[in-house]
Amino acid sequence: MTDVATAFVPGHVTGFFTSERDDDPTKAGSRGGGIALADGVEVTVRPAEESSVSLNGVDLEMGAVERVLDALKATATVSGETDLPLGAGFGVSGAMALGTGLATSAVFDRPLSENELVTVAHGAEVQAGTGLGDVVAQARGGIPLRLDPGGPQHNYLDAIPARTRVEYHVIDELSTEDVLSGETRTLSTAGQRALSRVVGEPTLSSFMRASRQFAREAELLTPDVREVVMDVADSGGEASMAMLGETVFAPGTGLTDAGYDAEVTSVHPGGATLLE
Repeated sequence: MTDVATAFVPGHVTGFFTSERDDDPTKAGSRGGGIALADGVEVTVRPAEESSVSLNGVDLEMGAVERVLDALKATATVSGETDLPLGAGFGVSGAMALGTGLATSAVFDRPLSENELVTVAHGAEVQAGTGLGDVVAQARGGIPLRLDPGGPQHNYLDAIPARTRVEYHVIDELSTEDVLSGETRTLSTAGQRALSRVVGEPTLSSFMRASRQFAREAELLTPDVREVVMDVADSGGEASMAMLGETVFAPGTGLTDAGYDAEVTSVHPGGATLLE
């Protein structure tokens, strides 16, 4: 047992996904594709007499984190630090859950493997209604393709072998819970089509095309996002909408070339890890 541990978890933007329900939260989740980002979340866990959660110094309730602590039978303070906005499609909730699992295991000497901790975090986020596939992708890194739903023991992962600069422009937040709790049949059909396209042509350009088409077919594309995506296309670049947030992401310099003051990051090739 140690007094403190910190984990780094990459951010994650989802380009397309399905919604796969199951009574077992470790089997529920999504198929889809996304990009792990070098901009991520550092999660620090310390033993405490009463559990609490904070992000960038602000106390908040985060059901996925609380479920991870319960599953690991730990009472701790969990503090996250990130430059990524919450609720804008960057997988911050999933990062907090996964980072909590990794750091709690180190602090409290829980004898669990990495896959077991990822499974705990994935199940916690599914139950909290804040995500379906971010945790598995954040544990993998790169540009992962989730070919099956569920945690790592159920989910076969592949990836697009590419590295790139990534720009993003945040317009507003969207509620993941509201979208996932509604009718998702149209969304899932569009997500499966997108995944099939990218599996058949596993390139970054194919991923971006499939992501844009998914946003339209799933009826998630907002007018403001569409305007930015079209501006990038008019400037010769590629862009799409981060799921689920009113955020536009683009490889290379697409947003900058279109005149936007974009945030800049890159593909994070590795997955979540404990820090020294």
